[in-house]
Amino acid sequence: MRIVIAGGHGQIALRLERLLAGRGDEVAGIIRRPEQAGDLLAAGAEPVVCDLEHASIADVAQHLEGADAAVFAAGAGPGSGAERKETVDRRAAVLFADAAESAGVRRFVVVSAMGADSEPAPDTDPVFAAYLRAKGAADAAVRARPALDWTILRPGRLTDDAGTGLVTLADSTGRGAVPRQDVAAVLLALLDAPSTAGRTLELIDGTTPIAEAVRAATAG
Repeated sequence: MRIVIAGGHGQIALRLERLLAGRGDEVAGIIRRPEQAGDLLAAGAEPVVCDLEHASIADVAQHLEGADAAVFAAGAGPGSGAERKETVDRRAAVLFADAAESAGVRRFVVVSAMGADSEPAPDTDPVFAAYLRAKGAADAAVRARPALDWTILRPGRLTDDAGTGLVTLADSTGRGAVPRQDVAAVLLALLDAPSTAGRTLELIDGTTPIAEAVRAATAG
């Protein structure tokens, strides 16, 4: 397959790129800064410089031509303010979905966040509340597109612990943590399971092997 990942320099994206390249898939990562290219090359991915905060649909669609799937793993990241949650976590996600439709790429996987469908509690940090609202709006925009075979993955608290390959993957898991390596491995399995299209799934640590967890999600 050829997979194009938005947010190609992110911690989950780099792990996913290594997994895809390691099994022989062709993978391209969209990055904002040219100096990030070396890290993608080291991961086995083709770096594609394109600023999703300022690009047009046509700009992004040209990078998606011929792809079998698209993964939105971009985010404004720690330290960014509420404005960039809107421009990256919402608008860039919608732009990437628009571009996938324009390029005829049906399979579309999103890395989202737990709690994105609910209005944040009044005592939530304002920037984090803006992040959740942006993620929720982006997910709603993706779900509304019949031209996309979308799957939305909502991991719990991310850690840099070694992946175990054992997870809980379900419509609702409750709160918990999950290693970034296991998130990347689940994304890989979801790309191989187009029958998970139309599902929004939460992910935390668990006791079920990833392949089995994805099969169960498919059946569900």
